[in-house]
Amino acid sequence: MKAEDDPVDQSPPDQMRATVDAIRHLESAVTGAGWTEGVVLRYGAFYGPGTNFSLGPEGTMVEAIRNRQFPLMGKAGGVWSFIHIEDAAEATVNAIEGSGHGIYNIVDDEPAAVAEWLPVAARAVEAPAPRRVPRWLGRLFAGESATMMLTEARGASNAKAKRELAWTPRHPSWRDGFATGLG
Repeated sequence: MKAEDDPVDQSPPDQMRATVDAIRHLESAVTGAGWTEGVVLRYGAFYGPGTNFSLGPEGTMVEAIRNRQFPLMGKAGGVWSFIHIEDAAEATVNAIEGSGHGIYNIVDDEPAAVAEWLPVAARAVEAPAPRRVPRWLGRLFAGESATMMLTEARGASNAKAKRELAWTPRHPSWRDGFATGLG
């Protein structure tokens, strides 16, 4: 799992390079050179009302899962960290109103491999089981960025945010959150 002091990906795929460079720049600008009170929040994958992982019309991830367009690629070993949108909002308020400074991972307590969470998500939205595709085929259709997210991503720890921001997610596990929080 990634902690806040772990560097952001040093060699991202070309499609992600500009985004990763922007993240590095923003984090440096907010936490470096004389900023003693700057706060950066690194959120996990949002789910819940109004997000792209919801049952509402904005739920593009849910639609992809329902249409079997979100496969288990290769060993599906990429580890994702999730956060319910309400927990993200509460952590944000705590960070703004609290005495925290620096970088915080705002994620739930249970990072999980795609092979573990995607079938649970499919059941939660009453979708067919996700397809399995070899990594080479997934890369051909989805590109290198998606392939890395599905096969190599590392989850994040929320220990620092819980300790320094006096925050505990109300949805500590995506398992419970998916079952009750996609509305």
